[in-house]
Amino acid sequence: MHKIIKIALIVTSSLAVMTVAGSYWAFSLSLPDLDKTISSESISNKVSVGRDRLGTAIVHADNRQDAAYGLGYAHGQDRFFQMDLLRRNAAGELAEIFGEKALNLDKRRRFHQLRKRANQIVETLTPQHLSLLTIYANGVNDALAAQRLSSFEYILTGAEPKPWQAADSLLVIFSMYLDLQGNTIKRDLALTQIEQLFGQPMRRFLTQPSHYQAALDSSLIALDSAAIPPLSPMLLSQAIDSMIEEPLEIGSNNWAITAALSDNGKAMLSDDMHLSFAVPIIWYRAQLNYSLNQKQNVQITGVSLPGAPAIVVGSNGNVAWGFTNAYIDTADWIALDKKTPTYIENERIALPEGEVMFEIEMSPYGPVKQLGEQRYALSWVGHQPYAVDMQLVELDSITSVEEGLELASTMGIPVQNMLLVDDSGNAAWKPAGAFPSRTNPSDIAISTKEYQPVNWQKRNQQLPQVLNPEQHRLWSGNSRVVSVQDHQILGDGGYALGARSTQIKDRLFESDSFAVDDFYRLQLDNQARFLQSWQSLLLNHLERDPTLYAADIEYVKNWQACACADSVGYTLVRHFRTQLIDSAFAPLETELANYNQSLAPIKRNLEPGIWQLIENEPESWLPSEYQTWAELMLASYVKSRDTLLAKYSEQGHLADLAWGKVNQLKIQHPFSKQIPVLSQLLDMPVVEGFGDSFMPAVQGASFGASQRFIVQAGDEINAIMTVPGGQSGHPLSAFYRAGFEEYATQQSTPLLPGDMTHQLQILPSSVSSVNQ
Repeated sequence: MHKIIKIALIVTSSLAVMTVAGSYWAFSLSLPDLDKTISSESISNKVSVGRDRLGTAIVHADNRQDAAYGLGYAHGQDRFFQMDLLRRNAAGELAEIFGEKALNLDKRRRFHQLRKRANQIVETLTPQHLSLLTIYANGVNDALAAQRLSSFEYILTGAEPKPWQAADSLLVIFSMYLDLQGNTIKRDLALTQIEQLFGQPMRRFLTQPSHYQAALDSSLIALDSAAIPPLSPMLLSQAIDSMIEEPLEIGSNNWAITAALSDNGKAMLSDDMHLSFAVPIIWYRAQLNYSLNQKQNVQITGVSLPGAPAIVVGSNGNVAWGFTNAYIDTADWIALDKKTPTYIENERIALPEGEVMFEIEMSPYGPVKQLGEQRYALSWVGHQPYAVDMQLVELDSITSVEEGLELASTMGIPVQNMLLVDDSGNAAWKPAGAFPSRTNPSDIAISTKEYQPVNWQKRNQQLPQVLNPEQHRLWSGNSRVVSVQDHQILGDGGYALGARSTQIKDRLFESDSFAVDDFYRLQLDNQARFLQSWQSLLLNHLERDPTLYAADIEYVKNWQACACADSVGYTLVRHFRTQLIDSAFAPLETELANYNQSLAPIKRNLEPGIWQLIENEPESWLPSEYQTWAELMLASYVKSRDTLLAKYSEQGHLADLAWGKVNQLKIQHPFSKQIPVLSQLLDMPVVEGFGDSFMPAVQGASFGASQRFIVQAGDEINAIMTVPGGQSGHPLSAFYRAGFEEYATQQSTPLLPGDMTHQLQILPSSVSSVNQ
């Protein structure tokens, strides 16, 4: 019997090994061939696509169109499924792959009808840009056709990859609009509902300016404290203490200095864009080498967005540039009266089997949303014909920051704080991207009489700019950059609190000479300056009972004042603040939930308000179960601490709450979230957390600096470009995780590609035929 069992086990094991080996072999068939010679009808001359140790796509071509084909081919080989998700996300077509569980998201996207808008805009592009998108799409599709087997995502979902179209590249840009300006749209509607439910004084109290201001001209919005509106006993009694979701600090940090402050006499730029993380990471390393008009040799190195033929952030040897989300006001909600004519448009949403028809109510001002008894129409820059274009590719060949500033006014991208430096030592800032000419931005819905249709239809090309400031320093971090005067015209689209920008500004004024390493240390600055007052507040309350809270006091005292991996005190302070805000504003959040609204879009604005409540201790805001605000604050701490212990400590030990464990960096593939057994194959390694919000080193569990870029134009050989993930979306590729370890351990990775380890040759079909 024992022998039979042994034989059975051997046979079973052998079959299992054969099954795994067979699956691996079949899986490997979908790996792209990076070393071959092919032909194409879409190019005019030979194109080569090399790869270095990180998988950086190194494209050599005779002209920009052929270079776009090479980049498209590389994107198609390494990232097609991710490109497919981006276009489907913008178009509201995810349910066609994922079924009904994606239907609600698709409906929210279809509200904007971005597929229709992309198709209309692509017809208005210049012949050169349309040709660029068409040839890029041909490169993508040729790479797709060369695959012997579809990538595993299509195999698992049973979906078929659809060819790439020129308009799909515009949808990829629209997908960035949804990420970068989605909170702006939610914010105005939430504030409108807040004013209707609680009155104008409450809205002003919740959105009062903070002392964390870091505009480039040092102008300050007046800090007169708003009166604390009393809460009704009924509102207080019905409150449910629940988490108010914190909006991600989607945006970025960037800063620059002129040549006057660098140790080698060259202007220097730093840029790290903050986005949600997934596998693969959103950016794709690339270098394009080609001739411009057979006169100027162009070499542009940086990161591209798979789906578009442009280098988004990088350097061309003469000029380098980077972006942060500008958060100026790009949306208006218009309160419709009963006389406003509306009509219905139907959108067909495909499912794996069947379809769903989705109705959108339309008005002369934009698509309509019902909120209670009131209808509101959305006028958003993303709905305008000038929202997207391909002007970004013109950065390839600019030779000075002045040229970059001029180009910034023509770009069809979500409006960004663009910083530039050039090889002559200059530095400049300007909002780059699509912005309307309307002059009356508003935090709440406006009336139809206040709407400025002509100004909305015309893009603003007179946005402010700064060139070579007297202080030789420029910075932005998603808070207000513009002057108070310009702020009146550009509005607030959901600015970050300003703590990051203030800390960056302060660091830049701590020295008069900087090297690349100094900028990298600033990118990794996780000092908790913003939370100092919160640490003092918590310590003060804990010390009222030094026996009961002896261990807590020890950790909070020795918190290191940083979001350091081994700091338990930082975790306790950080979560105490969050819980107290949630508890104090619970009456408002509970009432807003009855209208499908939330304080979430403005949670970053609540800092001044919560401190007013702490300092004034209004009785009308104090929940009935507490006698004093001191009791509420201690109870908030205990609740946050015990919630953390339940989640992170089996034994209930405070030592288990080190920030590196609580804020672990977990970069996951979308499929592993649904199928956890795939995690080991698909996800990046889990590493200790480093950084947080409200400081330059931004990092959450699946959010943070999507790249770290530092460069001096003309000295790219010493530049840095570190990315938290690999180039390829294929788990068996050598480039799937390449570069992640350097990012996770705060090492720097060179911007310029290394020696080529693979090379793909693409010949024009005519040349290939002659050779044959």
